[in-house]
Amino acid sequence: MAVVRDLRVLLRLKGFRRLLAVRLLSQGADGVYQVGLATYVVFSPEEQTSAAAVASAMAVLLLPYSLVGPFAGVLLDRWRRRQVFLYGNLLRALMATVTAALMIAAVPDWLFYVSALCVTAVNRFVLAGLSAALPRVVDAERLVIANSLSPTAGTLAATAGGGLAFLVRLVVADSDAAVVVLGAGLYLCGALASLRLAVELLGPDRALVRPRLATALAGTARDLTAAVRHLAAPARREAARSLAAMTLMRFCYGALLVMLLMLCRYALTSGTDEGLALLGLALGVSGAGFFVAAVLTPWAAGRLGPGRWMALCAAAAAVLEPALGLPFATAPLLAAAFVLGLTTQGSKIATDTIVQTSVDDAFRGRIFSVYDVLFNVAFVGAAGVAALMLPPDGRSVPLVVTVALGYAAVAVVMTRFERRPVSHP
Repeated sequence: MAVVRDLRVLLRLKGFRRLLAVRLLSQGADGVYQVGLATYVVFSPEEQTSAAAVASAMAVLLLPYSLVGPFAGVLLDRWRRRQVFLYGNLLRALMATVTAALMIAAVPDWLFYVSALCVTAVNRFVLAGLSAALPRVVDAERLVIANSLSPTAGTLAATAGGGLAFLVRLVVADSDAAVVVLGAGLYLCGALASLRLAVELLGPDRALVRPRLATALAGTARDLTAAVRHLAAPARREAARSLAAMTLMRFCYGALLVMLLMLCRYALTSGTDEGLALLGLALGVSGAGFFVAAVLTPWAAGRLGPGRWMALCAAAAAVLEPALGLPFATAPLLAAAFVLGLTTQGSKIATDTIVQTSVDDAFRGRIFSVYDVLFNVAFVGAAGVAALMLPPDGRSVPLVVTVALGYAAVAVVMTRFERRPVSHP
């Protein structure tokens, strides 16, 4: 198979292989840490969690990214990306350890959220840097397959990290703090793995590096305006359109995730441990969808073009999501988790490829940071909408229908504006 052949070639590339190791360790640690937070905030037996509480937690953790994101992009276009991976993961290891200590101590909730925010805020630098660095270790011919493998493998690593966190709670210690300490250890491993990459390998080019922090921060508004103009140019309208479509799909995914959390906590299970087990299973099934997307997307995007592949993914979600979601039963919801994993990751791979191939290297860091900001704002907005629409047990027909209409809108718009001819390799 062509996909297998391309994967073998990619894994022979030393730079790609080492960058992938940093991603797997970093995102695996994210999965462990996020499950530790979820079980502490959402599934604590002492708390009667509501959709509004889930939305509030997401807002506290994600909305500040709207402020961090633009600065992350400007700095990524000046700082050596290898150093971002090294020091970012070291900082996250330290702050995750602090989070674990705060879980054990009797401290106000706001202090815990500040600590968690420090960990997750650094994600903006690391994840945007990983995307911006990928074209530096892979040739243009294999960028699509690299975008299939690398981010999807990172997502699978996060899913595996979540599974490992569940296992630690079950076998080692029924302690959210222990889970978070494990995440801190994996962040440290990610920092050590980044040392295998040459400092100059991942860019940006030395001529573009402006090491003075004050100068970089002072020029943020000007640089972001230039990045937006770069994205809005006629040659890059497909990238802008793909980002807008992916943002709406992220909104849909976020609303369904809040519904799934509430269903696992109340409607489909009889206790917090059972709810955690079901949530873990759903995440695993969704991870299988991510894997299938990684295998299928290079072939599908090659034949249809990335834009048409996004339209097809959105159309499939629009049809299958209500069909599988409206029964509010365990088996159909697990099937829906697989479908949404496949369609969401397939669309993300296509969007990443379109953006990377359409923008110049000097702007990639900023544009991928804007990409992250759009993702987080959409996710928090979806959580807020879900909080207004969801009943206490999580069953909401209007929410399922609204999400289906959102996917349908993406499918219609992407089909309407996609003008690229179909290629048949």
